[in-house]
Parts: sequence; C-alpha cells; structure tokens
Amino acid sequence: MEYTETISINGHSREEYREQLISLFLKENHGSSSEVTYYYYYVDTLRDGNQIYLKRPTQLNKGVDFEVRVSGINFRYGKHGNTISTGNRPSHNDIFDDLLLKKDEDIHKFETLIMLITRIYHCEDVTLSEYESCQFQKGLPTDLILKVLKWLFIEQDITYWNRSGREMLFNNIIELWEK
Repeated sequence: MEYTETISINGHSREEYREQLISLFLKENHGSSSEVTYYYYYVDTLRDGNQIYLKRPTQLNKGVDFEVRVSGINFRYGKHGNTISTGNRPSHNDIFDDLLLKKDEDIHKFETLIMLITRIYHCEDVTLSEYESCQFQKGLPTDLILKVLKWLFIEQDITYWNRSGREMLFNNIIELWEK
C-alpha cells in the first residue's frame, strides 16, 4: 500500500523538526507480513517544478529513518564501486562533488553559498531572493542544493539524534571550504 501526502514542516531548531516529523511518522499505518506500507511526503518544490520528497521506509529498515529524494533528477547512473545508482536520491558525495564544482567556478559566490548553508544548518530560513542571488553555471541548481541539504540535515538529526546529527555532514561541507 502507498500513501502520498504534501506536508509543511517548519522549525527553528533540530528538536522542532524532529518532533514534527516523528509525530507525523507515528500516525502511519502499519504494514503486514505480506505487504509493506510506503509513504511519500512531498516537502518542497524547486524553481524548475521538481519536488523534494521523503520516502519511508528506507531500504536499510532503520525504523524512523527516511530517504530524501528529488523528482525528475538522476544524481548518478550505473554502478559505482559496490553501490548501484542512487537515482533520484542524492548522496552526501553528490552534494560534495557539486559544491566543489561551484567553488572552482566562483570563489566569491561560493562564500555566499557556504553562508547560506550555515544558516540552514542553524535552522534559519533562506528567502527566494537569497537562493536567486547565488546562481552558478556549473552543477545543480542552487535551490536544489540548499533545499536538499535542509532535509539531509534533518535526516541526520533523526538517524543520529543521540549523537552529533547534522554536525557530521556540516563539518564535511566546511572541510570543502577550507581545502
């Protein structure tokens, strides 16, 4: 059985995001021994009309974990090492590779992008005009990177809520800046 829902989750702290999402997940119907219940939560729309959505459950069956996906986008194709393509599910490496492209293209715009990522890390809102002020010729659209990172940060907060959560991902991004 599949359920699709457009949701609005807003918070100003890791705890607010976590509480809202976990409360939503607690309302999900259970599956059975013969059928899995799938949920697709549409959480944001990009400038090009593609949508960011959360898919539950994940392939790894980690309880309240979810996958961040983007409709209409293929991040990688084919087999990479021991991993088969993530398709429309951006990996951290997909984001890192794209950020390096942007850094090489324009270091000044990249500084602005890092500032916006830092604000998202701190659960602050970023306006449409701020997204638009930081466009690059190379790589993925800036709104995709920033909005996906918001949900990857939240996913990390839920997966590792008794540990550092979003901090590991953010520190890896900052390392790109410092290279």
